[in-house]
Amino acid sequence: MESIIRWIIDIFNGLTSLKFGKELIVFIVSLMPILELRGGLLAASPALLNLEPIKAYIISIIGNIIPVPFILLFINKILNWMSNSKVKFFNKVAKWLDKKARKNKTKIEKYGYFGLVLFVGIPLPGTGAWTGCLAASVLEMDRKKSFFAVMLGILMASVIMMLISYGILG
Repeated sequence: MESIIRWIIDIFNGLTSLKFGKELIVFIVSLMPILELRGGLLAASPALLNLEPIKAYIISIIGNIIPVPFILLFINKILNWMSNSKVKFFNKVAKWLDKKARKNKTKIEKYGYFGLVLFVGIPLPGTGAWTGCLAASVLEMDRKKSFFAVMLGILMASVIMMLISYGILG
């Protein structure tokens, strides 16, 4: 993941000359699916952008939270549209996303909303707020409860990643 983050930092390197350029890069990385908060905190780490820990923590959380309500509200409509599209690429992407969400169905359903918190909060490949929201939507879980479960998961992941990114663990 670090090589991807270095590549993204290189792409947005011109932003570092701005007053809040490094912060903006961390924010952008935290918004992105797959990378999310984990990538934002790694980008902010002393080895890369060297942002102050508290500033990096807050920016990464905000960047990761912003997409959550939109995903919970609109992902099913987007997946339905993509599934019914005449464009084969959209059909394949919709099928892949649905399969990814349903792959985690038993893990999440077994523990309910606590399972969703753990799924989002334990920083493993393929987990995070984007995938957690996708799974909650596909499984037709209550949006408000899912929102709060994902928020708790983000906070949990942020503490773990903060400890790792700033060298306290690992």
